[in-house]
Order: sequence, then C-alpha cells, then structure tokens
Amino acid sequence: MTRLTFGPRPAAGASLVLVLALLFAASAVATPVSARTDAPAPPDTRVAVVTDTVHGRVIEDPYQWLEDFGSDEAQAWIEDQRAYMRGVLDAHPDRDAIRARLDELFQIPGLGYMSKRGDRIFFGRRDPENEQTVLYVQEGLDGEPRLLLDPDAMGDGVRVGIDWWYPSVDGILLAYGVSEEGNESSVLHVMDVATGELLPDVIPNTRAASLAWERDGSGFYYTRFPSPGEVPDEELFFHRRIYHHVLGADPADDDLVYEDEDMHAWPGASVSTDGRFLLVYVFRGYTQNDLFVVDLEGDGELVPIAEGVDARFTGFAIDSDLYLITTLDAPNWRGYKVDLENPERENWVDLLPETENTLVGHMTAGDFLLAHYLVDARSVVKVYTLDGDYLHDVPLPEVTSLYDWTCDWRESEILFGISSYLTPPKAFHYDIESGSLSDFMVVEAPMDASQYVEKQVWYESSDGTRVPMFLVHRRDVELDGSNPTLLVGYGGFNVSVSPAFARNRFMWMDRGGIYAEACLRGGGEYGDAWHRAGMLENKQNSFDDFIAAAEWLTENGYTSPEKLAVWGGSNGGLLIGAFVTQRPDLAAAAICDVPLLDMVRFHRFYAATMWATEYGHPDDPEQFEWLYAYSPYHHVEAGGDYPAMLITTAESDARVHPMHAMKMTARLQAEKGSDRPIMMKFERAAGHGAGTPMSMVLDQYTDYYSFLFGQLDLRF
Repeated sequence: MTRLTFGPRPAAGASLVLVLALLFAASAVATPVSARTDAPAPPDTRVAVVTDTVHGRVIEDPYQWLEDFGSDEAQAWIEDQRAYMRGVLDAHPDRDAIRARLDELFQIPGLGYMSKRGDRIFFGRRDPENEQTVLYVQEGLDGEPRLLLDPDAMGDGVRVGIDWWYPSVDGILLAYGVSEEGNESSVLHVMDVATGELLPDVIPNTRAASLAWERDGSGFYYTRFPSPGEVPDEELFFHRRIYHHVLGADPADDDLVYEDEDMHAWPGASVSTDGRFLLVYVFRGYTQNDLFVVDLEGDGELVPIAEGVDARFTGFAIDSDLYLITTLDAPNWRGYKVDLENPERENWVDLLPETENTLVGHMTAGDFLLAHYLVDARSVVKVYTLDGDYLHDVPLPEVTSLYDWTCDWRESEILFGISSYLTPPKAFHYDIESGSLSDFMVVEAPMDASQYVEKQVWYESSDGTRVPMFLVHRRDVELDGSNPTLLVGYGGFNVSVSPAFARNRFMWMDRGGIYAEACLRGGGEYGDAWHRAGMLENKQNSFDDFIAAAEWLTENGYTSPEKLAVWGGSNGGLLIGAFVTQRPDLAAAAICDVPLLDMVRFHRFYAATMWATEYGHPDDPEQFEWLYAYSPYHHVEAGGDYPAMLITTAESDARVHPMHAMKMTARLQAEKGSDRPIMMKFERAAGHGAGTPMSMVLDQYTDYYSFLFGQLDLRF
C-alpha cells in the first residue's frame, strides 16, 4: 500500500498555526467588515449599441465591441477591470489569513486517475511540492512509485499541462497529450515507460483525444482536428476525425479511418482485447450516439450496431463479445452482450436489466462483470457473472463517490478510487474471488470528520419535482437562519453531482459556513429522463430547481438571503447568471466562473455551436425563443438590486469565449441599482480550468473567499 502523509511545512508550521489560532480567537469580538459599502466605483465602459433583428425580435447590444477581446481598447478595459477587482478584494483585512489557511489546506495531497495494464499501475498524484498532478507508474501493488511525467519540469519556461494519457495494452508504451497555458490544444507524444525515452512520434491538434492502442503496441487509432489551412479558421474546432498511426511513421501519412459529413460530430475509438475489432463511437449531442464496428481482419467495412437511434450506446469488447450499455428503451440504462460477428439488434443478449437506479458504468475483471450504479447520487458497485447473474455488492463506504476504477480485464481484481465530502480521495484494491477489500493508496488529512455533518435532503421544485441536495457543515451549527451558506449547482450535459472532497471547503465550514450542493435536472443523477428534463426547451427547470434550493435553505432555518452566496462554473456559470437575473432577492453574493451568459450569440464562438444539442440553436426560430427567454445578458434590468458578483474568465479558454463574462460585467456595472460590487477576474495565461498550477489555484481561491467573506460580513 502507498500512503501519502500530510504535515505543515517544517519551517512555517508552528508559527502558522499560532497565527491562525490568534486570528480565529479574535474573530469572536471583531467588528464585521463588508465590502458592500464604500467600494470604489467600477471603470466606465464605452457604450456602442449594435442593433440586430433576430427572428423578428429587435435586440440591442451595447457592449458587442468587447467580443473582440484582443483589441487594444478591450485589453485596456480588461486591465482597468483587473485593477478595480484588486482594489476591492485586496482591501479585505483578513485576506492574508484566508490565504494562509488555504495554503495549508492545499498541502493535502491529491490523487488522479488510474490505469492498470498487466502488472503496471499508472496513476496521477499531486504532493505539496507539485504545482500540478504528476503521473507515476509502479510495478504491482507493492511496487515503488516511479515518476513518469512532471508537467512542472516541462515546457522550457512555458506552463504545460498533461491533458490525457493512454498506456498500451501491455503497459510498455504511453501516449499522452500536453498543451500550454491551459489552452487544451494537445500535442501527442509517445514514451517508452521503462526508460522514459520519447519516441519520435509527435502529433499536434489532438485536443481531448480518444486513443486506442493496437494489441501488439505497433500503433494506435486516435482522433485529431484539422491543422490551420486545412479548413476555414472558424472550423478548426470541428471536423474531428479518426486516424491510424503506425509508430515511427510520419503522422502526415496516417490513414484516415473515419470522418463524418456532419462537422460537429464527435467520434471516438476503442479496440477489442484480441485486436480484431475496432469500435467507432460517433456522438451527435449528449443524448445520442451512433456505434459501428470494423472487422480489422476483414474487408474494413463499417458495420452499424446502432445508427440514427435517439439513445446512448457505450461499451467495450472482450474478444468478440461487446459488453454494451444503452439508454435504448431504458432511461436509467441497461446492459446487453453483443456478438460482434453477428451484431444485429435481434441477436443482442439481455445482461443487465434496467432498474430504478442509474447505471453509469460497467467493467469486466476475469470471470466477473461489475456495474456502477448511482443510488440517490451515491455510488454502489454490484458484481455479476459474465452472464448477468447477480453475486454481491462491493463493500464500499456507504456515502461515497466512485471517481475512478481500473483493472486488467484478465484478472479478477480491481482498483477503486473513491471520495466523499469529508473523506479525502483514496484507492482500494478489491479481490473479487476472495472478497478482500484493502487500501491501495491513502491520503491523510489534518481534519476530524466526526466534527462535521454530511447529509442528503430533499425539496420540491416549482413544478412539484423532488430534488436532492447534499449539505455539509460543522456539527455544532445551529439552524437559526444566520449561517453563511454557499449553494453550488451545475445541472447540465448529463453530469452527475456526487459527494466529492474539496480541500478549500473546510476553511468555509470551520468558520461556521454551510456547504450545499443541489442535484439539478439536466444532470445525470437519475438517468436520461433527468437529463432531458433540464435541457433544450426544459432548461428553465434547472434554474427553477436551483431557485427552489435557495428558498428551501432559507425556509428551513439554514440561512437567509443576506447570508446566502451562490457559485457555479461553465454551464454552472449560466445557472448563476440565470439565478441572479431571475431571483436577485435570494442571495447576497454570486461567483460566476467561466460562464455562458449571452445565449443569443454563444454559437458564434469557438466550438460552442456543438452545445446547441443541449441548449438549442439561436438560428432556429423556436429554439431562439427558449434561449432568449432566459439569456442572462439580455435580462439585466436597469436599477436591478443584484447580488455582489465575481465573474471570471480566462485568456486561453478554448471552450467558453471571454466575451460572456466581459459583456455581462459591463452591463451589470452600468445597470445595477445597489452599491454591491460587480467585478470581473480575467486570468492571463490560463484556460477553462485544466492544467491550472496550484499557485494559481491558491491565488484564485484567495480571491473567491476574500469576496465571499467581504460580502457576507465574515471575519476569519
């Protein structure tokens, strides 16, 4: 077993603890501090109204000029906004103490994803000395971890991140992608695992690559995007294709295996364990994908397993047996076994029937089939025979999230990565035949979980739908309506919210704060139907669920609008934008991270048009009306009493264009009718979040909590 330990930095540990203790003791008698009053005025923003008529509706946009955020004028505006934000946040008297406590919490190590190939176990880990997650390999369960990739040592002065990695079937080689400054535009490299030497194979434009090794390690199937000049510049984020690469060959000569007439399609590949069959998945949104098989020993024909069906299909092939799970006639997913030599629908064999719980993943290990279910957003793993006969549950902790699992399909043992709100990530080794569950890797953290409460509650949304929400807080918190509370949500793209560990929350909870996380419609907690109930024309349900969560927290004595803050990022940033423009009376502060906010023009930037399958497309008159009805940027009202807001974006974000945060900041600053600050945090040399170094994370969270403490009258 590998054990990770935690301790304060030797030189500063004792003095830091003393300083924190004195500050905490002083907080009981300190005068409340608020950044709501006497805040400096925000910078002026030039108004240049552009009028568009969209499907008969006249839309005036006073800040469209900010969409060209690289222009000299926009860059000067960004610097003015950065200075304004610094003037507000740096003034909080407890900022240094906040940073010191966060720095201590961020010393707790982190575990990343794992992959077992033969005797070799690959895994990510971040120790206190690491800025980012480092990739290690070890031989067997008792082997000594050996460093393979350290992004901190790469890049020659430019910040580099490891975007993805795939070991070969035998673990001898490793393909991985790296990108700079968080832009996620990966360059593929190949390493000899034993020596650490790089092979000459270098392939650019492999963002978010799907990669499947050939059984003998001689090459792989992979996805890549066009190079500049191959397609018009506005299409560089599209036309994802599958290629076949032979090690040592020129990537320019790689065979094109699959391309789709729809440039928005998102193909991926996997190979059967015997190397005979290639599986091609083609995603056309977040509720549907096609699935094809190619017999690599045959004529190379692309044979459909599922095509043009409004359902999801995913699986893996053990020799000629495809273990498939699908939402076809089963919103909570079900499983089949498919003979790849006879893949017609009438030949599918029932394996895992649909249940009341959501099937979110499956895996074979030796002679066993394992299925991962969400039971009220918590993980349960069940063990079956390969014919689908139930045997037993894996004895995992009751309240937990399975964030990763891996095995070599030839062995009847498996590694689980789990965490919860109060449990740092840890990895278990499970021997299926003996039923033995033991620690493989443990993170030790300096907090006593018994001092906190971790529970799930249910509340009704506006249409009567019951929605679950997780609550975590100190055990001695009294429900008198005065507790600072942080409500978080996402609600989209079939993403499930489950109990997960986050170091920074303990500073919040140790100050008496309550952490609340709602499982909104649009997520995947309750299967395909739950997802569809919060997308397209139903997107308002996600916002209503979040609004109802805020109301419930107030009505049940947890907090009050003066003590409630809300937080969300990306699609969750859209959620926050909708919340503050629809119900600004329910919260005092909001953090809106890397958000979508202009839903009339979102499809014009980067790859965002691919999200039209989730939101709707503004070019369609009916779908435009859905989008315009809640588009936060278009529902800012003059004189609105909005919560204080910290809106973030990043220069290298290749997913969500900075224009959303920039335009919304300008509009709220001009129209708001309160003295609460509206600020924009614009990160240089950063992206949507991937590959962010820990020093930058520390800076970010120091700003986040300085903002929250200032707006909710908290002292450290």
